[in-house]
Amino acid sequence: MGTSTSAVATYTVTGMTCGHCVSSVEAEIGRLDGVTHVAVDLASGRVTVTADAALQEAAVAAAIDEAGYELVPAEAPAAGASCCGSCH
Repeated sequence: MGTSTSAVATYTVTGMTCGHCVSSVEAEIGRLDGVTHVAVDLASGRVTVTADAALQEAAVAAAIDEAGYELVPAEAPAAGASCCGSCH
């Protein structure tokens, strides 16, 4: 019996406002090689990706961009972060 190793990474995405946004992001990231699961939390903008191996952040950012949204860089401060503003 072999063991399976997977990588899990969490990203923050801005611009998502509804279930269609979530579906678009899940679909685009899900197309990346090695991705086995994508979970999007609309309220927080958090996207958790499980893959067979570590993913390049640039590839994830490109998939999110293709879906029409933006990846918040990991070094960006979380303080003051909010959704797109359309719900306020």
